Amino acid sequence: MAFELRLSGLVEESIVDGPGLRYVVFVQGCPHHCKGCHNPQTHSFTDGYVETIDYIFREYRKNPLLSGITFSGGEPFCQPEPLAALGRMVRATGGHVMTYTGYVYEDLLEMAKTDPAIGNLLSVTNVLVDGPYVEELRDLTLEFRGSSNQRLITLDQPADAPL
Repeated sequence: MAFELRLSGLVEESIVDGPGLRYVVFVQGCPHHCKGCHNPQTHSFTDGYVETIDYIFREYRKNPLLSGITFSGGEPFCQPEPLAALGRMVRATGGHVMTYTGYVYEDLLEMAKTDPAIGNLLSVTNVLVDGPYVEELRDLTLEFRGSSNQRLITLDQPADAPL
């Protein structure tokens, strides 16, 4: 059985969701419900549509100009197993993986102790943007982040990566 993801949408080319030209996977479902969220339509766990990671990977591979893939949402760590598998596929072709999360990194490490899929998604992520969006800390000057509490954390960086 192929891995499936519940999605809000796919963006074939983006220059604002990570370094370089990126393919963006917006997953559906988020427990955080941050005030002022940029993607409130992704909060419901039942809306959106289902797609296989094989389809997403094929679409990603169609554009040789892409630097990598970005997992956003919604909350990617609510669907860690299929995203980790997709991330492994992208990394195997030399692509860069960026993952956004409303959780903080330290909490994800704790969660990974009981849910190995969370650790697997972290292990394929080159750069993690962590922390909830905090409207009162909104800062449009930050690279790839919306509020100053969010961190840009390099987890695994190949020597030729764009960031």
